[in-house]
Amino acid sequence: MDPITVLVLSLSCLLLLSLWRQSSERGKLPPGPTPLPIIGNFLQIGVKDISQTLTNFSKVYGPVFTLYLGRKPAVVLHGYEAVKEALIDHAEEFSGRGSFPMAERFNKGLGIVFSNGSRWKEIRRFSLTTLRNLGMGKRTIEDRVQEEAQCLVEELRKTN
Repeated sequence: MDPITVLVLSLSCLLLLSLWRQSSERGKLPPGPTPLPIIGNFLQIGVKDISQTLTNFSKVYGPVFTLYLGRKPAVVLHGYEAVKEALIDHAEEFSGRGSFPMAERFNKGLGIVFSNGSRWKEIRRFSLTTLRNLGMGKRTIEDRVQEEAQCLVEELRKTN
């Protein structure tokens, strides 16, 4: 078989596999414009006026729709009622953070910035306990800070 034919067939199979995987994942998400295989909806999003583009999408697909940023889906909430319902009525489902593969690979799930869920709660609890043990939030440390700030203000007044 000709190498070019093999290459074309391989690329076609990869494209079809990618389309099949996207269509099976899209069944669980809100409706939205049809994405292109690798670049998603980037060509359909108006760069100069993104808010107008999102408003137009909301008129076609409703206040909750899906856009693909590259290969990653992003659910867009458009309008006060949609945001209120998501963040107040369904707060538990919308409380997580997105995944950052590079950050996860770099810090191996540790650290407070990119962690999520129970791991984040555990790290936050430890950090606050440690800071309180070191004096944060206690009256004595606050008095010291105010005293130092007053000395700084006096020194600045002397220079004028």
